[in-house]
Amino acid sequence: MASHSTLLFSPPNLSPKFSSLFYYSPQSLIFQTKRSSSSLSISNKTKPRRFSVSVSASHSLQALIFDCDGVILESEHLHRQAYNDAFSHFNVRCDSSQPLVWDPEFYDVLQNQIGGGKPKMRWYFKEHGWPSSTIFETPPEDDEERAKLIDTLQDWKTERYKEIIKSGTVQPRPGVLRLMDEAKAAGKKLSVCSAATKSSVVLCLENLIGMDRFQGLDCFLAGDDVKEKKPDPLIYVTAAKRLGVSEKDCLVVEDSMIGLQAATKAGMSCIITYTSSTADQDFNDAIAIYPDLSNVRLSDLELLLQNVVAAN
Repeated sequence: MASHSTLLFSPPNLSPKFSSLFYYSPQSLIFQTKRSSSSLSISNKTKPRRFSVSVSASHSLQALIFDCDGVILESEHLHRQAYNDAFSHFNVRCDSSQPLVWDPEFYDVLQNQIGGGKPKMRWYFKEHGWPSSTIFETPPEDDEERAKLIDTLQDWKTERYKEIIKSGTVQPRPGVLRLMDEAKAAGKKLSVCSAATKSSVVLCLENLIGMDRFQGLDCFLAGDDVKEKKPDPLIYVTAAKRLGVSEKDCLVVEDSMIGLQAATKAGMSCIITYTSSTADQDFNDAIAIYPDLSNVRLSDLELLLQNVVAAN
């Protein structure tokens, strides 16, 4: 009878209702998943299940895909500042004597429900009325004028955001650069997929991950590259095609429910590294949840994805 070594597998912050016990031999990997008493869950399985799978499973981690805002850098407060600066610069007023201001509480809700800057503003103006501004003295009434208003505000906001990033006061989130380097060294495909404007994402990546890492990406997609924004899965489906990798072999790193929905709809597994503005969101479909990536290693993610593949 073959002997097995026993390894307790417990990656940091594995989505709570799972613990896994692995029995390893050179020929096979056998593990049993069971629920813990934690109140959170990522699975609707109610009974312990035991699986035996080949170590060389048909699906394995081949591509690691990062969102940008909220994952590579904690940026939402910077975007909010840039929007408010744009509203002030163009004296944007919605039935008010003062220029429009998005406060932190409102922006947290808005940015977690609607992806992309132009869709955010279009939704807001539809709900609260189209504004007067120095762009149009009276509120625009036709689609062409409304599109010009949003385009002008977004272009100015993007340039303002670039100034903030260039200031040198912004740093990448903990663990991001190390995890990128581990993935590259291990021969994994590496990608960044962001719903933000391409020029602002490029600037962030050049300043925060460095030119060598940026130019070494196997795929880079921004909001300008796809017709639909997250939570639509198109950006991740497109990335998988460009990488030449099955969706099942991709692992996405996101920070919000919108990004999680986009990844899972694309058929990809997703881990969450939440921010202060997304910490209370519903991440039940994530395979793991982390406050940041400082203690997360590539080997943790490889075992985590093997666990998910075998459980499915």
